[in-house]
Amino acid sequence: MKPNIVVTIGDPAGVGPEVTLKALEDQEIRELANWRIIGDAGVLHSTALALGLGAVSVPIIDLGLLNGHEVRIGELSADCGRAAVGYVKHAAELCVSGEADAMVTAPLNKESVSLGGMKFSGHTEYIAEVTQAKESRMLLVSKRLRVVHVTTHVPLRKACDSTQERILRTIELGEEALQWMGTPQRRIAVCGLNPHAGEHGLFGTEDETTIAPAIAQARAKGIDCYGPMPADTVFLKAFRGEFELVVAMYHDQGHIPIKLVDFEATVNVSIGLPIIRTSVDHGTAFDIAGKGVADETNMKAAMRLASVMAANRVAA
Repeated sequence: MKPNIVVTIGDPAGVGPEVTLKALEDQEIRELANWRIIGDAGVLHSTALALGLGAVSVPIIDLGLLNGHEVRIGELSADCGRAAVGYVKHAAELCVSGEADAMVTAPLNKESVSLGGMKFSGHTEYIAEVTQAKESRMLLVSKRLRVVHVTTHVPLRKACDSTQERILRTIELGEEALQWMGTPQRRIAVCGLNPHAGEHGLFGTEDETTIAPAIAQARAKGIDCYGPMPADTVFLKAFRGEFELVVAMYHDQGHIPIKLVDFEATVNVSIGLPIIRTSVDHGTAFDIAGKGVADETNMKAAMRLASVMAANRVAA
């Protein structure tokens, strides 16, 4: 049976409505799941009309969150920020209740959300709060490289203080995600924190005192993982097929290589949650919103991955 998947349109003033509708025009994508869009019906219909797509082809869940406020395409708006967060909250609740098997999110704008009076650090953290998950991690997935992060939206100084327990749990969650993606071989490389993975204490001790013991614990649990490995070479090895997943210690260590090799098609996956959530890995692109030129490639990739993970998780 096809999974039931909901898609949030993100900020109504951004490219989210456009890439969502364009992706669902693809027959291959449409047949992967029973799709529903969560967003403002007026925005979606006007976007479809502007794109020459005709009627919206999938059901729309309109929560009425814009309250009749005008959407100015390409502009920051507190109303749009509040609505975008509301779409995400409702999608997460549908997944928790079992009415949806997964959710896919189009981009929202953190500045717009802030204008609406809400402190918002990211989709992953917010969905963890909504679903009452005790922990969450960000996983980035492209065709030839996958990266999970021990820390993401925290100051670099704080990321350097990651505990052995957090690193171990990140490895475990990454291995579980590979199972849901249907990956038969699950070799995991773990980055060092310091240059050359510390080089036996010459450039720092965290690699030997914290990261290595976490890897040893993971291996004792049967997880096929290696490291700590120098971050300046491990991503190339993974890209060439030696590993199915790389564990990065902090945000930029993992984001830079994967965005370099596949910026357009990288999918953001939230793991450690009781639900499946995938997302595009780009922003609201206010500069091109409403012009009909937004590329839906990334949204299609997020939809494909959500359908695969939903099916495998149900089967498990």
